[in-house]
Amino acid sequence: MRILVLGGGGREHAIVTALSRSAHKPELFCSPGNGGTAALATNVEINVEDPAFVAEWVERNRIDFVVVGPEAPLVVGVADMLGFDGVPVFGPRAAGAQIEGSKAFAKDLMERYDIPTGGYRLIHSYEEAEEYLREVGAPVVVKADGLAAGKGVTVAETVEDALNAVRLCFDGAFGPAGELVVIEEFLEGPECSLLAFTDGETVLPMLPAQDHKRAYDDDQGPNTGGMGVYAPVPVVDDAALAAMTAILERTVAALKSDGIDYRGVLYGGFILTDEGPKVLEFNARFGDPETQVLLPLLETDLLDVMLAVAEGRLGEIELTWRDGVALSVVLAAGGYPVAYDKGAAINGLDEAGRIEGVTVYHAGTAIDPTGRLVTAGGRVLNVTAVAPSFSEARSRAYQAVDLIRFDNMHYRTDIGLKALRARGEA
Repeated sequence: MRILVLGGGGREHAIVTALSRSAHKPELFCSPGNGGTAALATNVEINVEDPAFVAEWVERNRIDFVVVGPEAPLVVGVADMLGFDGVPVFGPRAAGAQIEGSKAFAKDLMERYDIPTGGYRLIHSYEEAEEYLREVGAPVVVKADGLAAGKGVTVAETVEDALNAVRLCFDGAFGPAGELVVIEEFLEGPECSLLAFTDGETVLPMLPAQDHKRAYDDDQGPNTGGMGVYAPVPVVDDAALAAMTAILERTVAALKSDGIDYRGVLYGGFILTDEGPKVLEFNARFGDPETQVLLPLLETDLLDVMLAVAEGRLGEIELTWRDGVALSVVLAAGGYPVAYDKGAAINGLDEAGRIEGVTVYHAGTAIDPTGRLVTAGGRVLNVTAVAPSFSEARSRAYQAVDLIRFDNMHYRTDIGLKALRARGEA
């Protein structure tokens, strides 16, 4: 079987790694891929946000199955185009991908189907924001409606901060994504993610994970695409897990009621409030960096799961998971998530990879013309450790981090401390 994976980040390296271990022994292609996927797949240059071009390349290269990693190809309809050509795809069509592509769409769906979430207002102008914020005050959460690579969200402690965030959106800081703004109620409680496989009928939850969005230790600094993550999550008890799973099931049923056959991963970003879990956001794909801790713990053959999703027979699948903990630390280029340099040589990966339980997933890396592995993005590497306990996973991950070197390398030093505190170990 010939499989094309679309995307080039740490998530896609983790997906390619898991697929390379499949009993089906597929031949793998990845576009654009990175320095890590190059060792397991053939990296190819395709415009992954051009559905017609992707479909033509897939036909010409006799691809049997396509896995869509990032959100942007889903939102522009790559899965639709491939589906028209009869090519099985892992990932929802454009109608379903709106649940991530438009926060207004997601909020409307939740409101209509009584899915727990915070109150909100759609904002079409700066003047409208001023009027609304005089009414509700702060803190609030300001979000660009469209796709902004995880950076279009501001938790505003004051009305002035909120108006500044609104101004950024309408001034074009996030491109077309900021032409409509959502101002949401600020909710309090621990945050976590629960991702689930679904074929539009059956919903199979994965393990809960906890991402660290802020750039610096102690959750300081600007939002990023994610600076570290672990799974499972100690603060998620059986009751909370059941409640979040029920919310994902209701959401898939709501989409179906609206005529949307949603197949792929449904990612729920949750906050555990005193009233129970509420939805902060939905994503229409595997999370990044959540994938880098979830797939190392998944024992079930990932390709079997993905094919069952695409073919509408997920009810035949039972997910099994390894015991223990997975923890991942993101190594970023200096300056991320704003301006950062590229082209710095990366060293120490072989030594890091020899630590028991450690896998280094490539994100923003490339092979330069001289054959060196160099930085090529803001989030450069995901150093993931699997171990029997949080303390051991954290120790192994940071032991590996200490062996890796590139100019202006930046990372958080507190990944996993929340879990240790929750367990009374820190």
